[in-house]
Amino acid sequence: MIDVDGYLAALGVDRPAAPTAEALRALHRAQVERIAYENLDIHLGRPPGIGAGESVARFVRGRGGYCFHLNGALAALLTALGYDVTLHRAGVQRAPEDPAGAHGDHLALTVRLDGERWLVDTGLAGALHEPLPLREGSHSEGPFTYALAPSVAEPGGWRFTHDPLGPFTAMDFAPDPVELSSFAAKHVQLSTSPESPFVRVVTVGRRDAKGMDLLRGCVLHRIDAGGADERTIDTADDWYDVLAGVFRLDLTDVDASARAALWHRVRTAHQEWEAANQ
Repeated sequence: MIDVDGYLAALGVDRPAAPTAEALRALHRAQVERIAYENLDIHLGRPPGIGAGESVARFVRGRGGYCFHLNGALAALLTALGYDVTLHRAGVQRAPEDPAGAHGDHLALTVRLDGERWLVDTGLAGALHEPLPLREGSHSEGPFTYALAPSVAEPGGWRFTHDPLGPFTAMDFAPDPVELSSFAAKHVQLSTSPESPFVRVVTVGRRDAKGMDLLRGCVLHRIDAGGADERTIDTADDWYDVLAGVFRLDLTDVDASARAALWHRVRTAHQEWEAANQ
């Protein structure tokens, strides 16, 4: 069970009277605007579990998560509100040279509504603002143009290709339904392995109608109709102000020593990257 009323309050959305497409779009928009994509607790040494109830409790107290948390919780909410939701094993292709396929490092959702299927995905940092009808072709949202097509790597599945401005190349998902619990082992690997991108770099993302904000380490990126802009954050106070102001994160449960240690880790990694790329 999840705290449906608390979740809706965190989203700033009233309980829909019926499971409609309009309500689905409103819920999706609210989640990507108000619940951050983030992996801060991995870098604080306390990676959270992926159970829907635990994730919802995090959202209610002002935190976010990554795909297993964001889409896992949203699937539970939509189901509670009467939507027909399917969870899918998926995989993110971060660069064109990386292999495509549903490698299990991502959870995607589809919703069947009024005879049509929708791709619902709030766990792709900087991607969908609203759900997309699951039809082959191009789809535009704000400054981004996406493509949907049947997946070559996952027969029977689908491939979402991001705009060239986006922070990753594509996502493939397999056709068969899965349970949230099937991602538990992959979550442990992604949140603990030194090879995991979640362990290597602090990442925080947020989408809005005009574009996206993405924090990677010390560098804050903004992508919108005006193009791509970035700035390096040089002080701990500014960095934590960005987390609270841009990404709406409540870190009041992180004490001063943990804050200082996290900032030191982020700043040191950035300085090492700068030195290696001079």
